[in-house]
Amino acid sequence: MASMQKRLQKELLALQNEPPPGMTLNEKSVQNSITQWIVDMEGAPGTLYEGEKFQLLFKFSSRYPFDSPQVMFTGDNIPVHPHVYSNGHICLSILTEDWSPALSVQSVCLSIISMLSSCKEKRRPPDNSFYVRTCNKNPKKTKWWYHELYSSGIPPMSFFSQSFCL
Repeated sequence: MASMQKRLQKELLALQNEPPPGMTLNEKSVQNSITQWIVDMEGAPGTLYEGEKFQLLFKFSSRYPFDSPQVMFTGDNIPVHPHVYSNGHICLSILTEDWSPALSVQSVCLSIISMLSSCKEKRRPPDNSFYVRTCNKNPKKTKWWYHELYSSGIPPMSFFSQSFCL
C-alpha cells in the first residue's frame, strides 16, 4: 500500500506541475482520497472536440501500478466517439490488457487526447445501447474485443456478452 501511495503522490505532482495539453487536475477531487481523481479535459484545437469540456474519473486500486486504473468519462458531457460509450466507459487497450506498470496517468491522458483528436466522425460504438444496458459499472470488468482481434474476420465466440471496439 505504501508503494502505491508513493507512486500516486509522484504522479499527482507530475500532473499538477506538467499536465498534458488541455488537461488539469481537479484539485478538489484529491482532497479526501488519493485513490480517486478527476481530470478536467478540453478538446484539442483543430479537432472535432475543440472547445468542448470533459471530465475523466481515475480510480486506483491498492494494486496500482501493477493493476491499471479504472478510467472513464464522467459528468454531463460524455464525448460522442466510436470508442466511448454513452455511460462514459472507454474502449482503449492500455486501460486493460495492454496496461504496463511503466505507464502513468499522464500517458493515459495523452492516449485519450490522441484517441479523441484522431476522430473523423462523431458517433457512438455500434453496440452502445446494448452495452450500456448490460454492462458492469466498472469498465475493467468488461472483456473488450479490440479491432485488431476482430480484423482477422473471426468474430468472438460470445460476441453479445462482450463488447467490441472498431
